[in-house]
Amino acid sequence: DVEYVNIRNSMEVIIKTPEEIDKMRELGRLAAEALDYIGPFVQSGVTTEAIDKLIHDYHINVQGGYPAPLNYGNPPYPKSCCTSVNHVICHGIPNDKPLKEGDVINIDVTIKKDGFHGDSSRMFAVGTISPQSQRLIDVTHEAMMAAIDVVKPGATLGDVGYACQQVAESAGYSVVQEFCGHGIGRGFHEAPQVLHYGQKGQGLKLEAGMIFTIEPMINQGKRHLRILPDGWTAVTKDRSLSAQWEHEVLVTETGYEILTISPATGKP
Repeated sequence: DVEYVNIRNSMEVIIKTPEEIDKMRELGRLAAEALDYIGPFVQSGVTTEAIDKLIHDYHINVQGGYPAPLNYGNPPYPKSCCTSVNHVICHGIPNDKPLKEGDVINIDVTIKKDGFHGDSSRMFAVGTISPQSQRLIDVTHEAMMAAIDVVKPGATLGDVGYACQQVAESAGYSVVQEFCGHGIGRGFHEAPQVLHYGQKGQGLKLEAGMIFTIEPMINQGKRHLRILPDGWTAVTKDRSLSAQWEHEVLVTETGYEILTISPATGKP
């Protein structure tokens, strides 16, 4: 029950101190840097297993952190990042299957360092992709940015979800409802739960000092999914393409700050 979730969330949401916000800025930058780093390796013939190893080594050897997804959850997640290809919605487990021309892939990284987390994901194209795939990627990014743009003190989580849903559905796509964004800080997943659909004015009121992810999963076809026997991989039930983007957002006194902007491009 969403209303109950929001009541519960409002009691648990951690308002970050200025010192914690500074640490979260650093961790957000590290997550974005890891995605900048991996981009050139996303090519036809490369395995997601190889991408995972590069991310793992980069977090540890270059950034001095640790990949938070590794052994997280139940069953324990077996890899250091998530690689969700084509009809995989999220939590795709890296494997030895090579990427091929025309594939689209979401790479989702979370680094832990000094007791804090940085979490972000991006879509990558493998070679030349179809106009339909590109449109899905673009609209999903637009939906995320529309959701981010309403973030400010006094806005509600319903406002955030509504803004995202409007962009996706008016383009003819569907919003996955089983997964959501989340608070983040010392915990990988904290309150609140950030739904990517909703009604204006509903749910938790935002306050300065909250930090959470906005990470819509948008399907070309219907929103329904199934989880593979590995207990993690979520795929579209109708095998249609899915796309996802993820940013970490701080609620400021006057609006928002995106903590996971690419240091390489300066773009969200």
